[in-house]
Amino acid sequence: MGSRFVVYAPDIAPRQEPGSPVRVRPVLTESFGCTYLTETVLSIDAGTTSSYESGDHEELLFVLAGSGHLVVGDGPAQEFGPESGIYIGRGETYQLQITEAAEIVSVRVADPAGDDVPAGDRRTVSPLDAQEVGKATAGREYRVLANPSTGFRSGTHFVGDVPTGELAPLHYHLYNEVIYVLKGTGILHIDGEHNPIYPGACIHLPARTLHQVENTGDVPMLEVAVFVPAGSPAAAYLPDGTSAYPAVPDDPQGGVL
Repeated sequence: MGSRFVVYAPDIAPRQEPGSPVRVRPVLTESFGCTYLTETVLSIDAGTTSSYESGDHEELLFVLAGSGHLVVGDGPAQEFGPESGIYIGRGETYQLQITEAAEIVSVRVADPAGDDVPAGDRRTVSPLDAQEVGKATAGREYRVLANPSTGFRSGTHFVGDVPTGELAPLHYHLYNEVIYVLKGTGILHIDGEHNPIYPGACIHLPARTLHQVENTGDVPMLEVAVFVPAGSPAAAYLPDGTSAYPAVPDDPQGGVL
């Protein structure tokens, strides 16, 4: 019996886009229960992709490997390399000009926030190593790639780690989240399931669902994630609604016991 929360990208047969250098693995889909966010893994050979349309969605890309240039609409080509986040707004078209074969995780927001959510100046390409480090529970660190301050109104796109040693407490979030495991090995404990996780594991975390990620390896686990609505990756709550991180207020709705 498969998990209700984890899909392993290597288990999904890739589909070749006709006349395109792109192979597509839909991993976290609406049929899997991901009604807020969907996740797809793209394998792209050197060359230029078809023109994609975001339509009514906002879209976040994370470059796992490879390099190239992004062209949004009639704008200039913007260079990207490994460990870059990319933000595509609603109603935009874009192409990827791949110079070195790339592996990319794409997340689409099904029901984006409207213009009533304040947004800062647009940032399209965000190299991970250029972003500030934030702190979360159990010694975790994270770097935010996109959020409303960079033009992504609907949520937060970030890369975070799960250190070795101390196990994070059983907790939940107020947001809906999808995750792709970049590095390391561990176990996701969630609603009676104990799922092995490793690079290529794709995780769906519905809001207010208790879970723990246990790092069973000897190096920090690294994950790239998108959650909606926007907020801090440090915002986690214990079962009784108490904040798991001192800098974050308790859950005003109470816990999930």
